[in-house]
Amino acid sequence: MADSLIPADVVVIGGGPGGYVAAIRAAQLGFSTVCVEMDKTLGGTCVNVGCIPSKALLESSHHFEFMTHDAKTHGIGVSAPTIDVATMLKRKDDVVGQNTKGIEFLFRKNKITWAKGFGTLKAGNVVEVRGAPPENKITSYHAKHVIIATGSVPIELPFLKFDEARVLSNVGALKLPRVPVHLIVVGGGVIGLELGSVWRRLGAKVTVVELLPAILPGTDDDVVKEADKALRKQGLDIRTGTRVTGGGRTDTGIFLEVEKDGKSERLEGDHVLVSVGRRPVTTGIDAAALGLAVGKRGEILVDDQQRTNLPNVYAIGDCTPGPMLAHKAEEEGVVAAEVIAGKPAHTHHRTVPGVVYTWPEIAVVGLTERQARESGREIKVGKFPFSANGRARTAGEATGFVKFVADATTDEILGCHMIGPNVSELIPEVVLAMEYRGSSEDIGITVHAHPTLSETTKEAALAVLGRAIHI
Repeated sequence: MADSLIPADVVVIGGGPGGYVAAIRAAQLGFSTVCVEMDKTLGGTCVNVGCIPSKALLESSHHFEFMTHDAKTHGIGVSAPTIDVATMLKRKDDVVGQNTKGIEFLFRKNKITWAKGFGTLKAGNVVEVRGAPPENKITSYHAKHVIIATGSVPIELPFLKFDEARVLSNVGALKLPRVPVHLIVVGGGVIGLELGSVWRRLGAKVTVVELLPAILPGTDDDVVKEADKALRKQGLDIRTGTRVTGGGRTDTGIFLEVEKDGKSERLEGDHVLVSVGRRPVTTGIDAAALGLAVGKRGEILVDDQQRTNLPNVYAIGDCTPGPMLAHKAEEEGVVAAEVIAGKPAHTHHRTVPGVVYTWPEIAVVGLTERQARESGREIKVGKFPFSANGRARTAGEATGFVKFVADATTDEILGCHMIGPNVSELIPEVVLAMEYRGSSEDIGITVHAHPTLSETTKEAALAVLGRAIHI
């Protein structure tokens, strides 16, 4: 048996954002590296049916909405724009293809073996890879080190199983061949609001049903209020504090039974997008048989160097604790590879940013104001609105603000919460400052180019100190 094993320094199980980045970094460090991926393309959920395709459709739908509603305010006259959904979806698929082909190129460049098939971790760090039917050929690798990067899957409702035709996960919501008449979204989190925004912009009636009292659970209260107001103004029908009690298919679509304040209502639509969260998936990893330590949700437990309790076995990304974000997985993949190489790398989630690509965008990092106060710390808060920013006014995009939460004694930045135009590109400055345990004054006294949206960040930091200039 041992003679049939192919030796490898590092075998990565999973080719998503965490897995492929871990493989590339391991190869850069001089290790013979194998990445196991059963899908036809690399990149995992993010590249194929998540981050990248959703942003492609958000971009297309944003252009359509601009032409429909906003172009005239710039003195631009256009006839009524039309929607070619097939072309829009083809562009989305082309963008995805460019990304997946790019990853394949990076694998070739770094001499990484892509083991195409289903990976199973066996005792002694043996990874069996079963190829596609009908051959089902099994190739076995003996790894000095294993990195598990098996990701996550969307959570189903027991009475509404995904069929990706009427009952949609993020996968089906990215492939609708026509604009729905009425799309019902269960879950007012990131995925539901982003994909709901896509189809609302293109003309669908969109109803969002959220069990909790507010959308975007875990987000700063001020940002939630601003986002709720903006999204309702755009036309999203948001039902918070509403429980889904049942549902099913009709001859022409679907129905949901919902309840709020003891009152029941039946909602009917042609599609329902279920976006109530994701759960870790460890397919091919028999934790009990291996003695692998897992948490209550099935997540693989790791230390701050991504080590599991098994010798030379690491885990990264959505199958481990922490936020389920592609960039978090990527950084964990780098850390795992560098720890294998003996470097003093480690991870923490204190400064992992989060972004919601609605319009206005939302970008956050660190503690919310409520979390900071509940921690018992004395804090200072500073806010500055985009309505007082020259660049935002020239763009006609003055909704939102930047908000800092800082320690009242040391001025260390504890959190930053943004809602406004292109704030996904503004948050890295704050993340870097927080990595260095920087203060609001550090950002406030840094020169920012004028006129730019980033001046709003500077002014909000100065507002913590009571020194904002332009308000």
